[in-house]
Amino acid sequence: MDLITVRRADLAGPDREQVRLLVEAYLRQTELEKAEQQGEAPADAALPARYRAEIHDPATAYDNGVVHVAEADGELVGIVVVQRSGATREIKRLWVDPRARGRRVGSALLDAAISLRDLPVRLTVWEWRDDAMQLYRARGFAVVESWEERPRLVCMQLEPDPTLDCDG
Repeated sequence: MDLITVRRADLAGPDREQVRLLVEAYLRQTELEKAEQQGEAPADAALPARYRAEIHDPATAYDNGVVHVAEADGELVGIVVVQRSGATREIKRLWVDPRARGRRVGSALLDAAISLRDLPVRLTVWEWRDDAMQLYRARGFAVVESWEERPRLVCMQLEPDPTLDCDG
């Protein structure tokens, strides 16, 4: 893999299928990790119904947000989804194909996700994802009071950049 580029995804066009596959890989890995953390055997069954829209029609599922993709050699190798939620922006998905890890793809995607810091940016991360939490802390995210009901999810937030001119 050569140069990694990060750009906005074209979900109505050529990126749709690869985005769909990246999101599905992310969701499957998350479900596998949750089962392992609970001491359960990993299930090869279908993903929970709440994820179907993201996998089958990402353009509609993410219509209130921005999707950035990382590309190497004409193939998408990572994705980040940022959605507007009230007075905040929320990072909903951040995933790097395992074959592209260790090349700062996650860092580049996170930088794209937080490039617009006119509002607080928040996210949730499973407490066992140490590498992800380290990356978020390195970018200035801090653990905040939880807005989640699911145990073991850590809520983090990055405050807006006070130097931004939001009026112009």
